[in-house]
Parts: sequence; structure tokens; C-alpha cells
Amino acid sequence: MDVATAGDALPAFIAALAITAFAGFVKGTVGFAMPMIMMSALSSFLPPEEALAALILPTLVTNLSQSLRQGVHAAVDTARTYRRFLIAVVVFIALSAPFVTLLPRTVFLLLLGGPITIYALIQLAGKTLVIRVDHRRRAEWGLGVIGGIYGGISGIWGPPLLVYLLSIGVGKVEIIRAQGVVFLVGSVALLLAHLGTGIADAEALAFSAILACPALIGLYLGYVVQDRLDQQRFRRWTQGLLVLTGLNLIRQALGL
Repeated sequence: MDVATAGDALPAFIAALAITAFAGFVKGTVGFAMPMIMMSALSSFLPPEEALAALILPTLVTNLSQSLRQGVHAAVDTARTYRRFLIAVVVFIALSAPFVTLLPRTVFLLLLGGPITIYALIQLAGKTLVIRVDHRRRAEWGLGVIGGIYGGISGIWGPPLLVYLLSIGVGKVEIIRAQGVVFLVGSVALLLAHLGTGIADAEALAFSAILACPALIGLYLGYVVQDRLDQQRFRRWTQGLLVLTGLNLIRQALGL
């Protein structure tokens, strides 16, 4: 973490710890948004490549906890169910990661943030969008590809999965577990990809490992809230956070 040249290092370090704990709490509550929160907040005082490296281990350990919360057997069954999405995410994280320093962030942030915001607003307005059974396989592949491309470049691959899960109408527990399983596999793929690009070097991973501690603290506090949310409230909270996620991506793209 090279913040000494950008200001006082200690306040920046404390801010990084607080941001990660909050991101963990949100993830524990609704199952996603940790990379989005960390990337957008950390990149306000760190170079984007360092912010991306910083989130790798916190997301990996929290996804491991989230995916195994109902046990190994349930996690394996979920991996089988969403295997197409998993394969697409892993392949396209590996393919897109080398372009992290080449592609303009404005373009992909707008392309991701715009559709997510529109979809979530439609859902909040009470208009249910359901993927037909005969289209689910194609939707799973397609959204997995989109998630993998954005994941390799930005570390954010959750929104496309959440759009898919909400559109096929699965319950709260399965949504949380599916996100954990897919995000866990994606986190490993992201780590391996950026070991190759050099972004995840020894110094960056040491800082990322430190941030894993507040991430887990926040996660387990979020679990307490998650367990008290019924299905309807959970869905509304998730849709609302999707709107904020999409708007934040648009904000970053426009430099606001």
C-alpha cells in the first residue's frame, strides 16, 4: 500500500480497514457488493491497480465462509446447479485480466452500471422480470461471460449473477449460497490471473491479507442481520442495493 506519497499513511490505512469492515458487513447482510464498495472507496486514495489487489484476499475468505455456511454438501450441489455460470466466469476472468490497464474504465462501467440500474428499478417498481425455463441455459452462459469480463478488469462480477438469480426467483438462502460459491471460484481465478499480471505481488497481497481480518468481522456481524430478514425484505434490500451499485458504477464512469 503506497499511500505515503499521497498523504499521511496512517489515516489512509485506518480508512482502508473501516471501508473493508463495512464492505464485509454489507456482504454478510445481502451476500454481495464487497468488491464494489472496496473498489470504489479504496480507489479514491489508491491507484486502481492497488485497490483491485487489496480486495482479492478479503473477497476470497468471505466468499469461502459464505459458500460453506450450510455445509460442504450444499455448496457442492450449488456449484453443480450453476456450473455454466462458474465456467464462464473463470474462463473470462482469465481472458480479460491482462487488459486491466488497457481498456477505458468509463466504457465498461457505463455498460455494466446502466443495465443493472434499469433492471433493479424495474424490479423495485413491482414489475417482475422472469427468465423462461427454456432460456435459462443461454442466460446463465451469457451473464457468466459478462461477469467474467468485468471481474477480470475491475474485480466486480457479482451484479450479473444477482440479476440472474432474482430473475429465476430462487429463495434467500440459495441466493446467498450461490453468490458465495460463484464468488469463491471467481476470487481464486482473480488471484491466479493477477499473480500472472503482476498486480498481486507480495507487497499487495500482504496488505490484502491484513484487510481480510476486518472483512471477516464485518461479515459475521452482517450474518446477524441477514438471519433476521424474511424473503420479501431480503429481496427488496437486494434490489435497492443493486440500484445503488449501478448508480455508483455510472458515477465512477462519469468521474462525479
